[in-house]
Amino acid sequence: MSNNSSLSKIIPVIFGFFIMGFVDLIGTAINYVKADFNLSDTVANTLSLSCFLWFLVLSIPTGMLMNKIGRKNTVLISFVFTFVGLLIPWIAYNFTLVLIAFTLIGIGNTIIQVALNPLVTNVVTKEKLTGTLTLGQFMKAISSMLGPVVAAWLANTALGWKYVFPVFGLVSVLAAVWLWTTRIHEEVGESKEVSFGATLSLLKNHTILLFFIGILVLVGVDVGLNATLPKYLGERCQLPVEKADLLKTVYFFVRTIGAFAGGILLMKIPERIFYKYSVLLTFVGIAAILAASSLWSIMACVALIGLGYANLFAIIFSLALKQQPEKANEISSLLIVGVSGGVIALLLGIVSDIFGSQWSAMFILSAFWLYMVYLIRTINKA
Repeated sequence: MSNNSSLSKIIPVIFGFFIMGFVDLIGTAINYVKADFNLSDTVANTLSLSCFLWFLVLSIPTGMLMNKIGRKNTVLISFVFTFVGLLIPWIAYNFTLVLIAFTLIGIGNTIIQVALNPLVTNVVTKEKLTGTLTLGQFMKAISSMLGPVVAAWLANTALGWKYVFPVFGLVSVLAAVWLWTTRIHEEVGESKEVSFGATLSLLKNHTILLFFIGILVLVGVDVGLNATLPKYLGERCQLPVEKADLLKTVYFFVRTIGAFAGGILLMKIPERIFYKYSVLLTFVGIAAILAASSLWSIMACVALIGLGYANLFAIIFSLALKQQPEKANEISSLLIVGVSGGVIALLLGIVSDIFGSQWSAMFILSAFWLYMVYLIRTINKA
């Protein structure tokens, strides 16, 4: 692969991760839409299904498309889907159109996650890949953090929270123009054609299989926490949805700081060491939150979770790409199928409706996280 690295090429690629973070609007939208249309947790959480289902359906076809038209062009296509999806709730607002909007955002996010991570390999050296992907997650975390803040601010104006969509839509247009005008050399159509069979056959590699499951769990816990935390705060601390959702920015703020620090530290510290302590720190936070009852104790737990979580996606993704770098497109497609783990939010909605408590949903999330602890052994050998 070409390593035509320079800041003029790296920065617009890294900024693409900011657009990738728009998918976290789902967690914010779930709570506002639930209140706007008086929905149950189960129905409101179908928003996550409308978005994350596409990671299961389109990731491998996107890899096939990427192999034909190139990574940069594929990322540009993702911006189009994202922009149209963000435009819909602003033009007309009802539950059906919100589902359609998040379907388009999900399609766009699937495409960008498949193509953007391997595109990074075209602008940086192999030695700096993990650190650069982590800095990309830093940009994504900033985007994720801004969503609830902007929505909460707009909710208290005459415009309303849904005007967060055109604001982010404008940013996606600017990002598309910036990347489009950036020249990046990549080999298109010269590698062996990507197919469903070739991509799925990677699961025969035990390490890649475990990494794939890790992405499923990682994204599932993240989306589940994003959707559940405001309701958990409302249940435990009697906060209205606007304040509870705004406090969720603590999670994203700490993740942003952690991703920035991780992007620097991972240039020097081995991934396996960083992964181990990050996973254990997150486990402490996610287990302790089950016993927390006050606002400050819950926020402290959330801060631990955010700090530990910040770099895990980049670490797993980077280690997987390094397993077979000549199959970067296939590996990226396969791992992004794992982002469909975000549909766990629907399961959490069902569980919380059955038990009448958000504590049950948080317990499910802590149980899922045990897999990430188990994965430490594999990471040490990778």
